[in-house]
Amino acid sequence: MDLGLSRRCVLGGGAAALAGLAASALRIPAAAAADVRWASLTPGFTVLMTEYIRHFKLDEKNGFKLAAPTVYTSVPTYYGDFVAGNYDVCIGSWDTFAVRHAGGVPIKLLCTVTTSDMVSLITGKNGPKAVGELKGKVIAAPQSTGTYRMTKAIVKEFMGLDLEADATVQNVTNPAASVTLLRSGGADAALSWEPNISAALAADANLQVIFTAGDVYKQRTGLSLPYFSVAVRNELISRDGQAVKRVNAVFKDCVDGIMGDVAGAVAIVGERTGFAPAVLKDAISSKRLRFVYGPMSDLAERKSIMTASDFFLRNGLLTRLPDDGFFALA
Repeated sequence: MDLGLSRRCVLGGGAAALAGLAASALRIPAAAAADVRWASLTPGFTVLMTEYIRHFKLDEKNGFKLAAPTVYTSVPTYYGDFVAGNYDVCIGSWDTFAVRHAGGVPIKLLCTVTTSDMVSLITGKNGPKAVGELKGKVIAAPQSTGTYRMTKAIVKEFMGLDLEADATVQNVTNPAASVTLLRSGGADAALSWEPNISAALAADANLQVIFTAGDVYKQRTGLSLPYFSVAVRNELISRDGQAVKRVNAVFKDCVDGIMGDVAGAVAIVGERTGFAPAVLKDAISSKRLRFVYGPMSDLAERKSIMTASDFFLRNGLLTRLPDDGFFALA
């Protein structure tokens, strides 16, 4: 979920003077002039968002400057560096942020940007054809992620299968690795998310989708389940009183722009997501990857997160419900 000065604050009187000049030139208050640090996770759709934002300079349009995003390939390291304060803005699963916030990490949830329709379990066409058939099988999954915890909860509550008790879960470090393990014969099923799902289906006609998290949740509850979101460090909010408003505006512009011209957005990023443009277009046009902007300043969006949190809490995936301090309000 590092998405130009350096990634570290520059100290010293001369550097402060330069920062002041830069702020003046951009009409940005000096206190907010330090580049905001962010990150992207590759392969994956976060690169589409970060590169779209950079291409159209949506940060400068909204009155601040984002540094070049730091690129990660490991999900644990990606989240770990955000928790450690090594960057300011992170695109990731909302429940991962809720867990970290409950543990005392100074972060707030800013907005949601996708639904959980992008999360799926896939198998070979000669393998399990339904979730119930996964009993006794090996499932490749990135267990450090909110994706895994969310899927485990949905499968257990609505489908009666405990992934860890009824099957064997083989941990991997990212969503691409789970697909690789499945295709190599090292697993019977893979938990992954878009665009990895579309890439796998395009590359191997013998694969099939047997479960989609968002579909199952909506069928059983009547509600959409948020998934990827944007969180910010409290330090950023403290040093720039307009940070919540500004970063929100960037991601709203980004989601509106991508959905307004999918082909154009995909052309901008090319293969820098780690996927062919045709794969990205298929992921979005199939509605498996749905970009939907939901700011936490909107009471309805906060209620959506709290409803999902109730579900997570009773499944043991949250130790407590998020408090009001979890939400970044404009």
